[in-house]
Amino acid sequence: MDAATPPIITVDAPPIRARAKVRLKAWLRRNASFVLIVVVPTLSAIAYYGFIASDVYISQSRFVLRSPQKQVQTGVLGSLLQSTGFSRSQDDAYSVREYIISRDALHELEQKLGVIQAYSNTDIDLLNRFSGLDWDHSFEAFYRHYGKHVGIEYDPVTSISLLTVRAFTAADARRINDLLLQMAERLVNQLNDRSRQDLIRFAENEVEAAEERSKDAALALSAYRHKQSVFEPDRQATLGLQGVAKIQEELLATQAQLAQLKKLSPDNPQIPALNTRADTLRKAMEDEEAKVTGGRGSFSGRAPMFERLALEREFADKQLGTALASLETARNEAQRKQLYLERLVQPNLPDKAMEPRRIRSMITAFVFSLIAWGVVTLIIAAVREHVE
Repeated sequence: MDAATPPIITVDAPPIRARAKVRLKAWLRRNASFVLIVVVPTLSAIAYYGFIASDVYISQSRFVLRSPQKQVQTGVLGSLLQSTGFSRSQDDAYSVREYIISRDALHELEQKLGVIQAYSNTDIDLLNRFSGLDWDHSFEAFYRHYGKHVGIEYDPVTSISLLTVRAFTAADARRINDLLLQMAERLVNQLNDRSRQDLIRFAENEVEAAEERSKDAALALSAYRHKQSVFEPDRQATLGLQGVAKIQEELLATQAQLAQLKKLSPDNPQIPALNTRADTLRKAMEDEEAKVTGGRGSFSGRAPMFERLALEREFADKQLGTALASLETARNEAQRKQLYLERLVQPNLPDKAMEPRRIRSMITAFVFSLIAWGVVTLIIAAVREHVE
């Protein structure tokens, strides 16, 4: 080596991998908040919705509750029919809704379909599986879980109810939806039966009460006739007045004959007999008149009470006739189906999982993470500026 030539010093450059690691650490320190608030949640959402989240199948059905319109009816039964609630299908729709989301319905679903096992299958991811992270296996816990997967919406404008069931297999979603509809139909039939029984029982009670009133009125009238020895005071009084008129005619004829004999033959031996006959007729006429228009024992005195009792019997008989007609109407109504559930759309068998919406969920997580990161960055900048 020439002494004039300087020695060559070799410096080993750091490896490219080491330089990249240093730059990455520096970037992470500068952007720690971005990594924690945006990168980590977004990657977590991508991992969950892209590879872990279980498919959710949705089965829907639509139904409507209908009740026939009845003609306007009169009487007590008509008022009852107007107020029994047969035409208020909206209230019954809410009743069906409350039953579908009730514990009773869930008990029956568990007995017939084993829904707890369907929602706690190990193939379902931990976040969606029943008691996956909670470790609470109670029925109340499952009832809360059930409320997240079964829902029913009622549209007051169209009176149509929408039943939605979410499950992790298409067959389970359809089976649960169909069984819930069957249970709702059974509930409507029970409401019908109860209404019919109440309607007929009310009409039968009215008939029994009317029969009792009619019987009491008839017995009271019969007892009065027997006690007062009278059958029809008005008719009997009419007959009595007719008898008085005949006696009066005989009396006038006797008096005329007597006056003629006294004028032509004052000593006629028939005169005493005619006087006796006239007195007898006069006495008979007075007795007959007393029977008709005398005191309390006369026909006119007994007529007011008789008429009152006869009117009560007539009114009771009319009530009985009305009650019998109402009972017949109630029985005819009982033969009709007052309220029925009509399926407009049968429970469908989904051929594709509608949830989760994976891409939208990932984008939503990213957007909300960015918003949160922006808010945090602004807060930190404001605090630093305030401190300086």
